[in-house]
Amino acid sequence: MKQLAIIWHSMTGGSEALAQAAYDGARRVQGTDVRMLHAAEAGPEHMLSADGYLFLFPENLAAISGGMKSFFDRCYYPCLGALNGRPYAMIVCAGSDGRNAVAQAERIATGWRLRQILPTVIVCTHAQTQAAILAAKIIDVAQLSAAAEMGDQIATGLQMGIY
Repeated sequence: MKQLAIIWHSMTGGSEALAQAAYDGARRVQGTDVRMLHAAEAGPEHMLSADGYLFLFPENLAAISGGMKSFFDRCYYPCLGALNGRPYAMIVCAGSDGRNAVAQAERIATGWRLRQILPTVIVCTHAQTQAAILAAKIIDVAQLSAAAEMGDQIATGLQMGIY
């Protein structure tokens, strides 16, 4: 059975809601083991045992969130050279832009020699004030549905051997 690891970090709930939607979508696919792992709990063993990945995290200060960066730091060298060609996709929850966090994460994925199978999705919350940035994020239904579809698509591709 193919395994999909959905690895996420969230500060104010937006990335967590997107990860849950992706998980729910992926779980609809029979024959794929889907694991939803908080970045603080995920380690090299999870990366090495999975056949594909979906990374979800917020952009903080124009960078990968600290919790997700810690995950990448812990896993990078133990997994280097062992993940070549495995498929991945990403969703970044950002207040305005998200492109720098995407660029950072894509460089990490390139170092691991992962294969990007879907364009990275940036979900913009338009949080620009201190109060809005710190507030719990509510992700709209269309974006949650798109995350569910992404989870379903990745799980289906793994199960069918496309990825």
